[in-house]
Amino acid sequence: MLDAVHPKLPMRNKAITKDYYINKLGFNTIGDTDYESYLMIEKDQIEIHFFEYKELNPKQNYGQVYIRTNIIDTLYQSMLDNNIEIHPNGSLVTKPWGLKEFSLLDPDYNLLTFGETI
Repeated sequence: MLDAVHPKLPMRNKAITKDYYINKLGFNTIGDTDYESYLMIEKDQIEIHFFEYKELNPKQNYGQVYIRTNIIDTLYQSMLDNNIEIHPNGSLVTKPWGLKEFSLLDPDYNLLTFGETI
């Protein structure tokens, strides 16, 4: 039986990634050990891990995570209220496949898409 998935995304600088996810998106760190080149964060039922990849070219990063939510309008408004940059092509829209979605790019251009079934 499969019961969870925790994506692992690349990061160039742990301090910058940690600041973005903790202070801007409201995630928390996981565990008591602070690994030098690895970061684990969580929020609600979402857990994301990051591995250090200093040579990453953000413009060539295809890391992506799709996060389901049941509060898409509230979440989107909170991002706007907190001056979180929305992906240039990722404004809140209803997609033909029956989901309302928006997207962000983190500091390393990992794409975070949030979606709610309508």
